[in-house]
Amino acid sequence: MRICLIEDDLELGRSLQALLQNAEHEVMWLRRIADARLWLQEGGFDAVVLDLGLPDGDGMELLHRIRRSDRKLPVLIITARDAIENRLEGLDGGADDYLVKPFAGSELLARLRAVIRRSLGTDAADQAAEWMLRDLVLDEPRMEVRRGIERLPLSRTEFSLLLTLVKMPDRVVTRRQLENRAPCQMDGRSLDVHISNLRRKIGEGYIRTVRGVGYLVERH
Repeated sequence: MRICLIEDDLELGRSLQALLQNAEHEVMWLRRIADARLWLQEGGFDAVVLDLGLPDGDGMELLHRIRRSDRKLPVLIITARDAIENRLEGLDGGADDYLVKPFAGSELLARLRAVIRRSLGTDAADQAAEWMLRDLVLDEPRMEVRRGIERLPLSRTEFSLLLTLVKMPDRVVTRRQLENRAPCQMDGRSLDVHISNLRRKIGEGYIRTVRGVGYLVERH
């Protein structure tokens, strides 16, 4: 998962970044609201871990901004504000969970997994869920695509790109989002090559180019 960590404290930020990376997450660590706005606008994150006391403003302001633009992005607040009024303000303001400092790293990871599961609408029993794109079936656990009984020979990167698009149907997914979510390092040229190969394998008419912005798939 790609996590946006917003925490201004250097020592804690380094510790949390290491904790999340050791749990095999990709981490973008930011210390200011201004920087967070820019990166969150680019998209491509699976969750946000948000401190409230930031040097250029209050984290609640950023939370409200996130919720105005994205109702589903999981947000886990981490803060020293432990009063019940603060907890209620955070949860009512759109946070998916609220964790008071100090906390154990294992609890942070468990709560983060929980909010991500809820945002995807999945639990342990749903791990075999399949994604549909017209006559294509994407089996996420097996990382394979089928048309009827035919299995299409997609690479891991091609499957990842298609799955990212299918999970956001009828929405333009920017080139930056696709590059960030790819399982390997990717630039603009290699993205074009992978999309071209993907179209050749699944057929034309599934992936539409939005020139200068990115790509989208339509449900119908």
